[in-house]
Amino acid sequence: MNAMCGHVEDYLRMRRSLGYKLERAGVLLPKLVDYLETAGSPTLTSELAISWARLPVGVSPNHWAARLAVARGFARYLQTIDPATEIPPAGVFPARRNRPTPYLWSQADIARLLDGARALRSPIRAATHQALFGLLAVSGMRVGEATGLDRGDIDFETGVVTIRHAKHDRTRLVPLHETAVAALDAYATERDRLCPATRSDAFFVSNTGTRLTPSGIAKTLRQITTDMGIRDATTAPTAHQLRHSFAVRTLIDWQQSGVSIDGHIAILSTYLGHIAPSDTYWYLLASPELMATAAERLDTRLGART
Repeated sequence: MNAMCGHVEDYLRMRRSLGYKLERAGVLLPKLVDYLETAGSPTLTSELAISWARLPVGVSPNHWAARLAVARGFARYLQTIDPATEIPPAGVFPARRNRPTPYLWSQADIARLLDGARALRSPIRAATHQALFGLLAVSGMRVGEATGLDRGDIDFETGVVTIRHAKHDRTRLVPLHETAVAALDAYATERDRLCPATRSDAFFVSNTGTRLTPSGIAKTLRQITTDMGIRDATTAPTAHQLRHSFAVRTLIDWQQSGVSIDGHIAILSTYLGHIAPSDTYWYLLASPELMATAAERLDTRLGART
């Protein structure tokens, strides 16, 4: 089984070099190798992979499907080395992907959010979160992408932000409107005045001059949205949902302006850092307003033909 362990290490190293983190696979694949060793099998077969996938009890089929997906990915790689390897079939477990409907921030909500951030007691915390939430709202960046920005990543002359470690560890360029650039420039000036001796090169800094953390941002957002009265037992707005709202607002503006979404979706997909336009199309289903606008345009088109 030492050879199998080596194949796991090579597989993970190869995939990670392509930008995939494979955190789950890094945990599960050694356990799969242990299972094969216990079974006395030098070869990965579909039967063994499926049996291993469904070992956990009291879990949903989604959990089994996720484990089997890890095994399938490794099996595809392993089959190029050992032709006797069997790739488990897809769809063995009746898994469903239920994506929760995101909270869609209205323009009024965003304005109140920025006002609430500016009213925070600490001046540097207030300035930082107002600028951060504003950037997320107008760019659709992921939270981790924004907090990962260093000072040299924003070119105030060209208005372009360089995200160096986007999803799958890719680099992408995000052009901003001149008003957003001006707001970030003003924040940078205020940040340097309020916190001249920072402890990192981060663009957005905390009270102590360090890079912001996801938990700290979430805590601040909970405080503000609770004060705004939009957070309750069933509604929990998040910073990431500013990204959803940016995408939905862009699509709504296109629809209402008569712009072809099919003809422009690739542009939005690239801007958001999606691997495929299909990931962006999901936002069409996330907004009743989008669906209503689409239905209205369809009725108008069909009505014109009768």
